[in-house]
Formats: sequence, C-alpha cells, structure tokens
Amino acid sequence: MLPFCEVPQLNDLWEDLPKFADQLQAMAQQLDLSLTDYVIDHISMRCHHLETALRWHEGLLQCGQLISDNIINGRPIRLYEIDKPLQIAGQDVFIIELPFPKDKKYPQESWEHIEMVIDVPPIELEKTARALLPKELPVGFSIKVSQPKGQQERLPNPTLAVSNGNITVKYHPFSLKKIIESEK
Repeated sequence: MLPFCEVPQLNDLWEDLPKFADQLQAMAQQLDLSLTDYVIDHISMRCHHLETALRWHEGLLQCGQLISDNIINGRPIRLYEIDKPLQIAGQDVFIIELPFPKDKKYPQESWEHIEMVIDVPPIELEKTARALLPKELPVGFSIKVSQPKGQQERLPNPTLAVSNGNITVKYHPFSLKKIIESEK
C-alpha cells in the first residue's frame, strides 16, 4: 500500500490537510476546546461532484482498505482504514469517511470535519459535549444534534456537531469500528 501522500488521486486532499489542521486549531482556540482530551476517531471530507468522490475512492483503495459501505440518510458513506495514519491535532487518524454527494453544494471539495469519541452512555452525549463548549457560542458558530443511522446499525449513535460553517467538530459515544462491529 502507498502512503496517502503518494497517491495521485488524493493530491488535492493532501495539499489541503495543513490548511484544514490550521483551521481546526483556530476553531478550537476560539471555542477554548481541547483537541487532545478525546480520541479523534476519523476525519471526513465533503464533495458535490460524483467524479470527485469516485476519484477519492480509487485513491483511498491504494493506501487503505474499504471497511464499510453503507447508506446513511439516503446516500452512500464509505469508510476506509489507511495503513499509515494522518496526523491531525497531534493524533494518529487511521479512519477516513467519504460521504458521496447528495444534492448540496459545498464551498469547496475537501476536508470538512473530525469526529471525536466521548466514552459516555449515548443518553449523556449531548450534555457531556455541550459542557465542553462555551455557554454562548461566538458569532458564526452553530450546534446541531442528530441521530444518524446506517441500515444495519444496532448501536444508538447520537452526534453533537459544532460548526463555524466551514469546518466541524463532531462528538459521538462510539468509535466507527464499534458501530461497524454492531452491524454484523
């Protein structure tokens, strides 16, 4: 397997990774949020062209393996485990999420969010994640609470996402690997 940085189909993502990491650090600073207290389970990108998603898919297969191909909220979401991790906020991140396009146009086709695992019962996720954030979010930030669910998913997987409209940090009570295991 090739390292992520050597896969031609992923050049745009590799070149954008430092910018995304800087934006993530700036966002964390604005929110006084730690990016090291919890494990970064995975990183996700966004695209609105099917050709981009297919190119990234081909590239990700050269540096890792497809570990899940599921329909979530009406669209394919593929998960890949890469052999050599990406470094995000000082953590090794081995899982990459590729949501295929739906009908939304994004400001750019690139990295969009990280997801962190807070090891709490699902019912406590929202309260625990909100406690990490300022009571009043800075202007331009928003919170969204959702319950995404894959076709075979058996574990409840609530999500709390905080976003500045450009990038997002999401919190879950379970890792994607645990969710995938629950599908079997």
